[in-house]
Amino acid sequence: VTGIVTNLASLEIQRVVEENATDLAQFGLAAPRIEVGFKAAGQAGSSRLLLGDTNATGGEIYAKLPGSARVFLVSSFLESTFNKGTFDLRDKRVLAFDQAAVDALEIVTKDLRLAFAKTGEAWALTSPVAARADQGQVQGAIGSLQTLAMKSIAAPEATEQDLAKYGLDKPELTATIGAGSTRATLAVGKTDENGNVFARDVAGPMVVTIDPSLINALRNTPDSFRPKDVFEFRSFTASRLEVARGASTAVFERVTAKDGTTKWQRLNPAKDVEAAAMDALLSALSGLSVDSYVDAGTKTGADAPAAVVTAGFDDGKKTERVVFGRAGSDVFAVRDGEPGAAKVDAAKFDDAMKALDAIK
Repeated sequence: VTGIVTNLASLEIQRVVEENATDLAQFGLAAPRIEVGFKAAGQAGSSRLLLGDTNATGGEIYAKLPGSARVFLVSSFLESTFNKGTFDLRDKRVLAFDQAAVDALEIVTKDLRLAFAKTGEAWALTSPVAARADQGQVQGAIGSLQTLAMKSIAAPEATEQDLAKYGLDKPELTATIGAGSTRATLAVGKTDENGNVFARDVAGPMVVTIDPSLINALRNTPDSFRPKDVFEFRSFTASRLEVARGASTAVFERVTAKDGTTKWQRLNPAKDVEAAAMDALLSALSGLSVDSYVDAGTKTGADAPAAVVTAGFDDGKKTERVVFGRAGSDVFAVRDGEPGAAKVDAAKFDDAMKALDAIK
């Protein structure tokens, strides 16, 4: 609508063809193809713009105003601006909600229920397991629902009896957005002959079609919504690091000198640590990524740890503890308070331990 109004307000006559045209049919203006009616604030009556055929070069359109015999040319790009049907002009969002207010998300298929809850600024997975969530993945799923646009309207006023033919009586997938006490639910059904999917906002009677690729982010597994990094801290956010291996424990702290500069110190024995060596250790640990997640019944070797890493970060406001175990050639990471374990790259874990040993 803004595009129509803006182009109408800035409309320019490219050239006057006839000041007093008597044969409007030759310009396609006897029965105009497009009529645009408009009224400005304070204007007593409405105005109209009549558009006819394109000229011989195709670059311009014949136009006139009602009550005037003058025929003039306007730019041909205006045809796509003004030639709109009701579907073109309607809001095509399937669900309407304020993304900033969203604090819950539930995705249900025939085989799985995924649920997420937001506390403060952090998202957590609450079903099928209670665990940290990958913030980007959750926000991506919510974003796909907010921007989800209909491709067509299959039924403006579908009844409960109509839903079966669209597969919406027993949806393939439902996604519910929660924002405080309000809820908005998308139901996804069968695929039509063009490869699009029937869907509806369950609060209304309209059935629409959507591009199935737009909801791929909703069809991920629980592991896809869990973090890809073993640690939350980064080398520049860490303020304390403790690594225990067997009977040996190495403890490091970032301290601030009187001149405001910071450096790392080892506490046992107390000594300054070379910055490059410490950065190498922090980068190696914070760079450990999750190859896959395993359930609690998997043998991880965490009962006889290869290493236990405790990191303080964000100016000491946060702490995380991870136990690393070996099972054969595999290395697993177990976080306090989380189910199962994460399988990590054994070679990268070994590199992190080598970086620790390199600190003198």
